Amino acid sequence: VQVVESGGGLVQTGGSLRLSCEVQDIGIDIGAIGWFRQAPGKEREGVASITLSIDKTYYADSVKGRFAISRTNGQDTVTAYLQMNNLDADDTAVYYCAADKWGFGQLSAPDYQTWGQGTQVTVTS
Repeated sequence: VQVVESGGGLVQTGGSLRLSCEVQDIGIDIGAIGWFRQAPGKEREGVASITLSIDKTYYADSVKGRFAISRTNGQDTVTAYLQMNNLDADDTAVYYCAADKWGFGQLSAPDYQTWGQGTQVTVTS
Protein backbone atom coordinates (compact mmCIF):
# COMPACT_ATOMS: atom_id res chain seq x y z
CA VAL A 1 0.00 0.00 0.00
CA GLN A 2 1.25 3.45 -0.91
CA VAL A 3 -0.27 6.81 -0.12
CA VAL A 4 0.40 9.85 -2.30
CA GLU A 5 -1.02 13.30 -1.54
CA SER A 6 -1.31 16.26 -3.86
CA GLY A 7 -3.08 19.57 -4.17
CA GLY A 8 -1.56 21.71 -1.46
CA GLY A 9 -0.48 25.26 -2.04
CA LEU A 10 -0.90 28.88 -1.16
CA VAL A 11 -4.37 30.37 -0.83
CA GLN A 12 -5.84 33.56 0.56
CA THR A 13 -8.13 33.71 3.55
CA GLY A 14 -11.61 32.70 2.52
CA GLY A 15 -10.36 30.71 -0.43
CA SER A 16 -10.63 27.03 -1.27
CA LEU A 17 -8.35 24.12 -2.05
CA ARG A 18 -8.92 20.50 -2.88
CA LEU A 19 -6.42 17.91 -1.72
CA SER A 20 -6.15 14.49 -3.31
CA CYS A 21 -4.89 11.27 -1.81
CA GLU A 22 -4.28 8.25 -3.97
CA VAL A 23 -3.99 5.01 -2.06
CA GLN A 24 -2.32 2.48 -4.34
CA ASP A 25 -2.08 -1.30 -4.33
CA ILE A 26 -4.89 -1.61 -1.85
CA GLY A 27 -6.01 -5.16 -2.53
CA ILE A 28 -8.69 -5.73 0.06
CA ASP A 29 -6.62 -4.29 2.84
CA ILE A 30 -7.97 -0.79 3.29
CA GLY A 31 -10.94 0.04 5.47
CA ALA A 32 -10.70 3.79 5.88
CA ILE A 33 -8.78 6.84 4.74
CA GLY A 34 -8.11 9.85 6.89
CA TRP A 35 -6.73 13.34 6.54
CA PHE A 36 -4.60 14.78 9.31
CA ARG A 37 -2.67 18.00 9.67
CA GLN A 38 0.22 19.32 11.67
CA ALA A 39 0.98 22.98 12.13
CA PRO A 40 4.38 24.21 13.32
CA GLY A 41 4.81 23.60 17.02
CA LYS A 42 1.56 21.68 17.31
CA GLU A 43 0.61 18.05 17.49
CA ARG A 44 -0.83 16.20 14.54
CA GLU A 45 -4.62 16.35 14.54
CA GLY A 46 -7.30 14.48 12.70
CA VAL A 47 -9.26 16.54 10.19
CA ALA A 48 -11.59 14.22 8.31
CA SER A 49 -11.95 10.56 7.53
CA ILE A 50 -14.11 8.19 5.54
CA THR A 51 -14.80 4.49 5.83
CA LEU A 52 -14.77 2.51 2.62
CA SER A 53 -17.51 0.08 3.57
CA ILE A 54 -20.36 2.54 4.02
CA ASP A 55 -18.73 5.94 3.35
CA LYS A 56 -19.25 7.05 6.90
CA THR A 57 -17.44 10.32 7.49
CA TYR A 58 -15.93 11.97 10.54
CA TYR A 59 -14.85 15.59 10.93
CA ALA A 60 -12.99 17.60 13.49
CA ASP A 61 -15.18 20.27 15.03
CA SER A 62 -12.87 22.96 13.70
CA VAL A 63 -13.60 22.04 10.08
CA LYS A 64 -17.24 20.97 10.15
CA GLY A 65 -19.25 22.84 7.57
CA ARG A 66 -16.11 23.96 5.73
CA PHE A 67 -14.34 20.74 4.72
CA ALA A 68 -15.75 17.73 2.92
CA ILE A 69 -14.16 14.34 2.36
CA SER A 70 -15.12 12.04 -0.49
CA ARG A 71 -13.61 9.18 -2.41
CA THR A 72 -13.63 7.39 -5.74
CA ASN A 73 -12.48 3.92 -6.64
CA GLY A 74 -10.02 2.91 -9.33
CA GLN A 75 -8.39 -0.33 -10.31
CA ASP A 76 -6.63 -1.39 -7.12
CA THR A 77 -6.63 2.22 -5.96
CA VAL A 78 -8.83 4.54 -3.98
CA THR A 79 -8.58 8.29 -4.25
CA ALA A 80 -9.80 10.40 -1.37
CA TYR A 81 -10.45 14.11 -1.73
CA LEU A 82 -10.55 16.82 0.87
CA GLN A 83 -12.44 19.86 -0.32
CA MET A 84 -11.51 22.77 1.91
CA ASN A 85 -13.56 25.94 1.79
CA ASN A 86 -13.49 29.24 3.66
CA LEU A 87 -9.91 28.69 4.70
CA ASP A 88 -8.26 30.79 7.36
CA ALA A 89 -4.80 31.11 8.88
CA ASP A 90 -5.55 28.39 11.45
CA ASP A 91 -5.78 25.90 8.59
CA THR A 92 -2.15 26.44 7.65
CA ALA A 93 -0.38 23.13 8.16
CA VAL A 94 1.14 20.14 6.48
CA TYR A 95 -1.73 17.87 5.55
CA TYR A 96 -1.20 14.14 5.64
CA CYS A 97 -3.30 11.35 4.23
CA ALA A 98 -3.31 7.94 5.86
CA ALA A 99 -4.85 4.54 5.29
CA ASP A 100 -6.35 2.33 7.96
CA LYS A 101 -6.49 -1.40 7.34
CA TRP A 102 -9.21 -2.15 9.84
CA GLY A 103 -11.73 0.48 8.86
CA PHE A 104 -12.43 2.14 12.18
CA GLY A 105 -12.32 5.36 10.23
CA GLN A 106 -12.12 7.77 13.08
CA LEU A 107 -9.69 10.60 13.71
CA SER A 108 -7.09 8.91 15.86
CA ALA A 109 -3.69 8.87 14.17
CA PRO A 110 -2.50 5.62 15.85
CA ASP A 111 -5.34 3.78 14.09
CA TYR A 112 -3.70 4.42 10.71
CA GLN A 113 -0.86 2.27 9.47
CA THR A 114 0.26 3.80 6.18
CA TRP A 115 1.01 7.49 5.73
CA GLY A 116 1.84 9.79 2.87
CA GLN A 117 4.62 12.35 2.85
CA GLY A 118 2.32 15.30 3.36
CA THR A 119 1.41 18.38 1.38
CA GLN A 120 1.75 21.96 2.57
CA VAL A 121 -1.27 24.22 2.80
CA THR A 122 -0.59 27.87 3.55
CA VAL A 123 -3.38 30.38 4.05
CA THR A 124 -2.41 34.03 3.77
CA SER A 125 -4.30 37.18 4.69
